[in-house]
Amino acid sequence: MQKWHQIFHKKTGLSPYVWVVFYILPFYFIFRSSATYQIVLGTSMIIVFFICYVLSFVSKGWLMYFWSSVQILISITMTLLFSYVYFSLFLAFFIGNIQNRAGFITLYTIHLVSTIVTINYGFVSQNPVYITQLPFVIINVIGVILLPVTTYNRNRSDKLQGQLEDANKRISELVKLEERQRIARDLHDTLGQKLSLIGLKSDLAGKLISKNPTQAQIEINDVRQTARSALKEVREMVTSMRGTRLEDEMFRVKQILKAAEIDLILEGDPQLTNTSLMNENVVSMCLKEAITNIIKHSSASTCSIAIEPTQTDLVIKVGDNGVGMGKESVALLGNGLRGMKERLEFVNGCMEIVSNHGTTIVIKVPNAFKPPEREAGI
Repeated sequence: MQKWHQIFHKKTGLSPYVWVVFYILPFYFIFRSSATYQIVLGTSMIIVFFICYVLSFVSKGWLMYFWSSVQILISITMTLLFSYVYFSLFLAFFIGNIQNRAGFITLYTIHLVSTIVTINYGFVSQNPVYITQLPFVIINVIGVILLPVTTYNRNRSDKLQGQLEDANKRISELVKLEERQRIARDLHDTLGQKLSLIGLKSDLAGKLISKNPTQAQIEINDVRQTARSALKEVREMVTSMRGTRLEDEMFRVKQILKAAEIDLILEGDPQLTNTSLMNENVVSMCLKEAITNIIKHSSASTCSIAIEPTQTDLVIKVGDNGVGMGKESVALLGNGLRGMKERLEFVNGCMEIVSNHGTTIVIKVPNAFKPPEREAGI
């Protein structure tokens, strides 16, 4: 069974129905007439106006404008026959709740013009009711002018406020989603490299345990240290999400390539000066993923890293002499390469993959331009 408060329209609540209390007032104007047909006609118009008023609030589309037009006609008739001008306030309140701009302007103009014309007609015909109720008539005209505009602006402001809150919620959700994806990429890149190193050293220790137990013990110790380092990095990443310098990353790259028995050819200085910490961190994570892919998939014996900083860009080329990547593999990027691409796009960088007698990944990010220092005295 429907509860009593559910009969009210959810957008307007009780407000349009509170106005119904003032429907008692027009009966005073009607019953002053001595003719029976005028009383019947006036009572019928009040009832019809009430029905149309309710229907206009619950209807949509052209029906809403139809019921509103009927109300305007009744208001004009009541003003001319019974000198009752206050139905125009009901209409002013309703017109202010119309959300369509064109519909609001049209009905507002028609209602305002018809109200002013009928009231002026009453003054021109020297109707005594208008003279005795002049202050209330003036208040009624002011209400017809201002009430729709203020109601319309208030509703529009509430709507915009609601849209703003929805947009803020969506932005908040997108920020959370992006943060989750970023953390997932960081965990994948960090743990992926460390676990690969642990796997390689564990395999190497397994091969050396019978041939060279001392070297196998050294490898096992390296596995233990790598596991501790991975745990420490994960904790630091979760707590502070600190940035990684390229110089520090190169130290780990040398370690893992050495464990994988891949020769490293390094060109350029990993100690950067014009690159922001954010961009350097992104480059370091991309380099880590590129090296992990070389170890896992390339079957290469040599890896080359070229660091080419300029005033405007930092370019890092990571190549290998492995099996390379087919066109289909390049087109269908894996999670690691897709993560690299997304990271670089976030800092206005880019990535290019060249597969010819091996694979070369070109990573490019913008540098922070620093103007040359002026000499003293200039």
